[in-house]
Order: sequence, then structure tokens, then C-alpha cells
Amino acid sequence: MGAERKSMIMTNEDKRVIAYHEAGHTLVGLKVPNADPVHKVTIIPRGMALGLTQQLPEGDRFNYTKEYMLGQIAILMGGRIAEEVFLNSITTGASNDIERATELGRSMVCEYGMSDLGPLTFGKKEEQIFLGREIAQHRDFSEDTAIKIDQEVKRIVSEQYARAKHIIEENREAMIRLSETLLERESLDAVQIRRIVSGLPIDDESTPSADEDRPQLKEPSAKPLKPILPPITGSNPATA
Repeated sequence: MGAERKSMIMTNEDKRVIAYHEAGHTLVGLKVPNADPVHKVTIIPRGMALGLTQQLPEGDRFNYTKEYMLGQIAILMGGRIAEEVFLNSITTGASNDIERATELGRSMVCEYGMSDLGPLTFGKKEEQIFLGREIAQHRDFSEDTAIKIDQEVKRIVSEQYARAKHIIEENREAMIRLSETLLERESLDAVQIRRIVSGLPIDDESTPSADEDRPQLKEPSAKPLKPILPPITGSNPATA
């Protein structure tokens, strides 16, 4: 997740924005089918990120379905929607999310054939070896097709934006609980996240404490000790 940026000092208002932003990603990530499980969420700045929602796949992925790709776009939109719905404002914090969502949508249309334009690719990539191996994209389609591509990318991203907004508005109470707890604790793991969203106490009160969980040793019953040597008497050879 990167090293913590301990030198960065943020205002309470900035922390609140980041908490709701990351909670938006987290909640949509929990509700979208076929998404990678949410592993951790934090509002502690790390690397270039002011906050982070971490998802980890349960196993190696070699292929991605259309449903998975659409779900990723919805999750990316969750942060911006949370700001808009709960804070009545939008910030620049979603700029990278929007960029990645747009790139995913364009890849679905132009590379993977996952759009209403059909199983076609648009734009052939050419590697210019003599220009420092720069990759240039050759436009092999008409202006009319370019307009249709832009419209299709916009449709895909907009539909997933609406999908994520529906999820967040349908789970307003869970969003508020998650955001406020994240603001208080700064980092939450997968178990804590699921308990908060389910309306359960963040810590399982039924879990025995360390003292309770430790096996109790039974006191041995008092028995008369047998002497190792026979008692010393006048007739005993041991006294000789």
C-alpha cells in the first residue's frame, strides 16, 4: 500500500472528504457482484494517494469478464458519488478515478469488443522502434465512427455511475456508519468493514479475552506423600 506520509498534516474537513470518498469505493465494492473482495480501507496518506481502498483477488486472474470490467468502473465512480450525495460538493480527489474509468470504458469499446458497436477493434497500435520505442496509435476509422466510440464510452461510464449512485443511496445508513467509523479509526480491515455495513459492533464482543481463552490448570488433589526412605528406627539397618 506504500509508506505512510506522516509529515502530511490534513484538516478535519479534508479528512472527512477523504473518509466519505473511500467509503463510497468500499461500499460499492462490497455490493457489486464478481468484484475482488475489499481487503482494507484507510484515510492515512500513502505514496501519492490521500486515501486508499484495497481490493485483493481470491486467486490469479488471467481473463476479465465484461461484468467484472463494468463493476470496476462502478467502484471507481463510488468516491465521487459519495462526495456529491453526502457532502453536497465534488473535489479534485476523483480525478484519477475518472481517468481510469474512462480508460476502462474506451478499452472495452476499442480493444475488447465489449460494447454495442460489436466485436470490433478500433485504432491499431504501432511501435516506432526508431523513436525510442514509442507506441503510436494509428487511427483506422472514420470521423463518424470516432463520434460513435465517444458516445459508447460515455454511455458505459454513465450507466455505471448511475448504478453506483443507486447502491450508495440505497445504503445511506451503512455509508454514514462506515464513513464516520473510518474517520475515527483511520484504517479498517475486511472483517471490520463487513460488520459495520451489516450494522454489527465493529469488535466482536463474544470473542473471549486472552485470560478467558487460556486453559485453566486444575489444582492437584491433596494426597498424603509417601516417604522415599523408610522411617528411621532403632531396628532399621539404615541407622547403623
